[in-house]
Amino acid sequence: MFDGGFMNQPFAFGGEEGKDKFDEQIIYRSSLQNFLIDTGDEVILVDTGFKTGYAGPAKKLGAPLYMGEKVNDYMVALEQTGYKPEQVTKVLITHKHNDHSDCIAEFPNAKIYISPEDADAMKLDGDNIVRAQYGQPYHNFPNAMQVAPGIWFIQAKGHTHGNSIVIAEVGDLYYMFHGDVTYCDAALKANKLSIIFEDKEAARETLDRVREFVQNNPTVYLSTHCPEGYENLELKRVMKL
Repeated sequence: MFDGGFMNQPFAFGGEEGKDKFDEQIIYRSSLQNFLIDTGDEVILVDTGFKTGYAGPAKKLGAPLYMGEKVNDYMVALEQTGYKPEQVTKVLITHKHNDHSDCIAEFPNAKIYISPEDADAMKLDGDNIVRAQYGQPYHNFPNAMQVAPGIWFIQAKGHTHGNSIVIAEVGDLYYMFHGDVTYCDAALKANKLSIIFEDKEAARETLDRVREFVQNNPTVYLSTHCPEGYENLELKRVMKL
C-alpha cells in the first residue's frame, strides 16, 4: 500500500541498547504490504491494512519511520489482485495495530483469527471472531494452532501482548509472515529489537525463537514494513543469518 519510505537505525535496532547507541544517519528502506494465501480451497489473508482513505504521515526529514508514498488503499489493492471480499474465508491477524487490522470488518464470510489478548484490547466480539487456542507445539515454538493444511498461527508475544506470527509450508519452504517481530530484514540479521514493543522480555524470546527457526529451516521471511518482504516472496529468497 506504501513504498519508497525509510526507517532509521535507532528505530529499527534500539529496543534493547537504546536509540542513542545507533546512528540515525543509517537508513533502511521501508514500505507497507500485507499478504494473501490462496490454497485452492480457501482465500486467507494475513493482516489487513488501513481503512480506505488513510493518507499516512507526511514525509519529514529525520523521522524515525516513513512508510513511503501511497500506492493504493488496501481494499483497492485486494481487488486489483483479482479477489473479492466475500471470497475471503479466514483473516489471520498478527497483532492489533491499525496497519495490520483496520479492514477486518470488510470481509462478510471470513473468520477472524486473533490472539485473545489483542481481541480483548480491540474489544472484538461476534461469531466471526476466533480467539486463538494455541494448543500445539510447532518446531521450536511451544504454542501454535493449525488453521488450514500447512498453515500455522503461532503465539509470538512481545511486540504486543498477544502478538502472533503465521507460517505457511509450501513444498520445502517455510513462508514466515511475522508482522512486526522486526521492522526490516537487517534487524533480524543483526539480532536487534525495534523500539516498539509491549513486553521487552517476551519480544526478545520471540526474536530468539524466530532466528532459531530461520537457522534450522529454509524460510522466506515476509516483512510488512520493508520492501524485502515482497522481494523475498517474489524471488522465493531464503533468509540467511
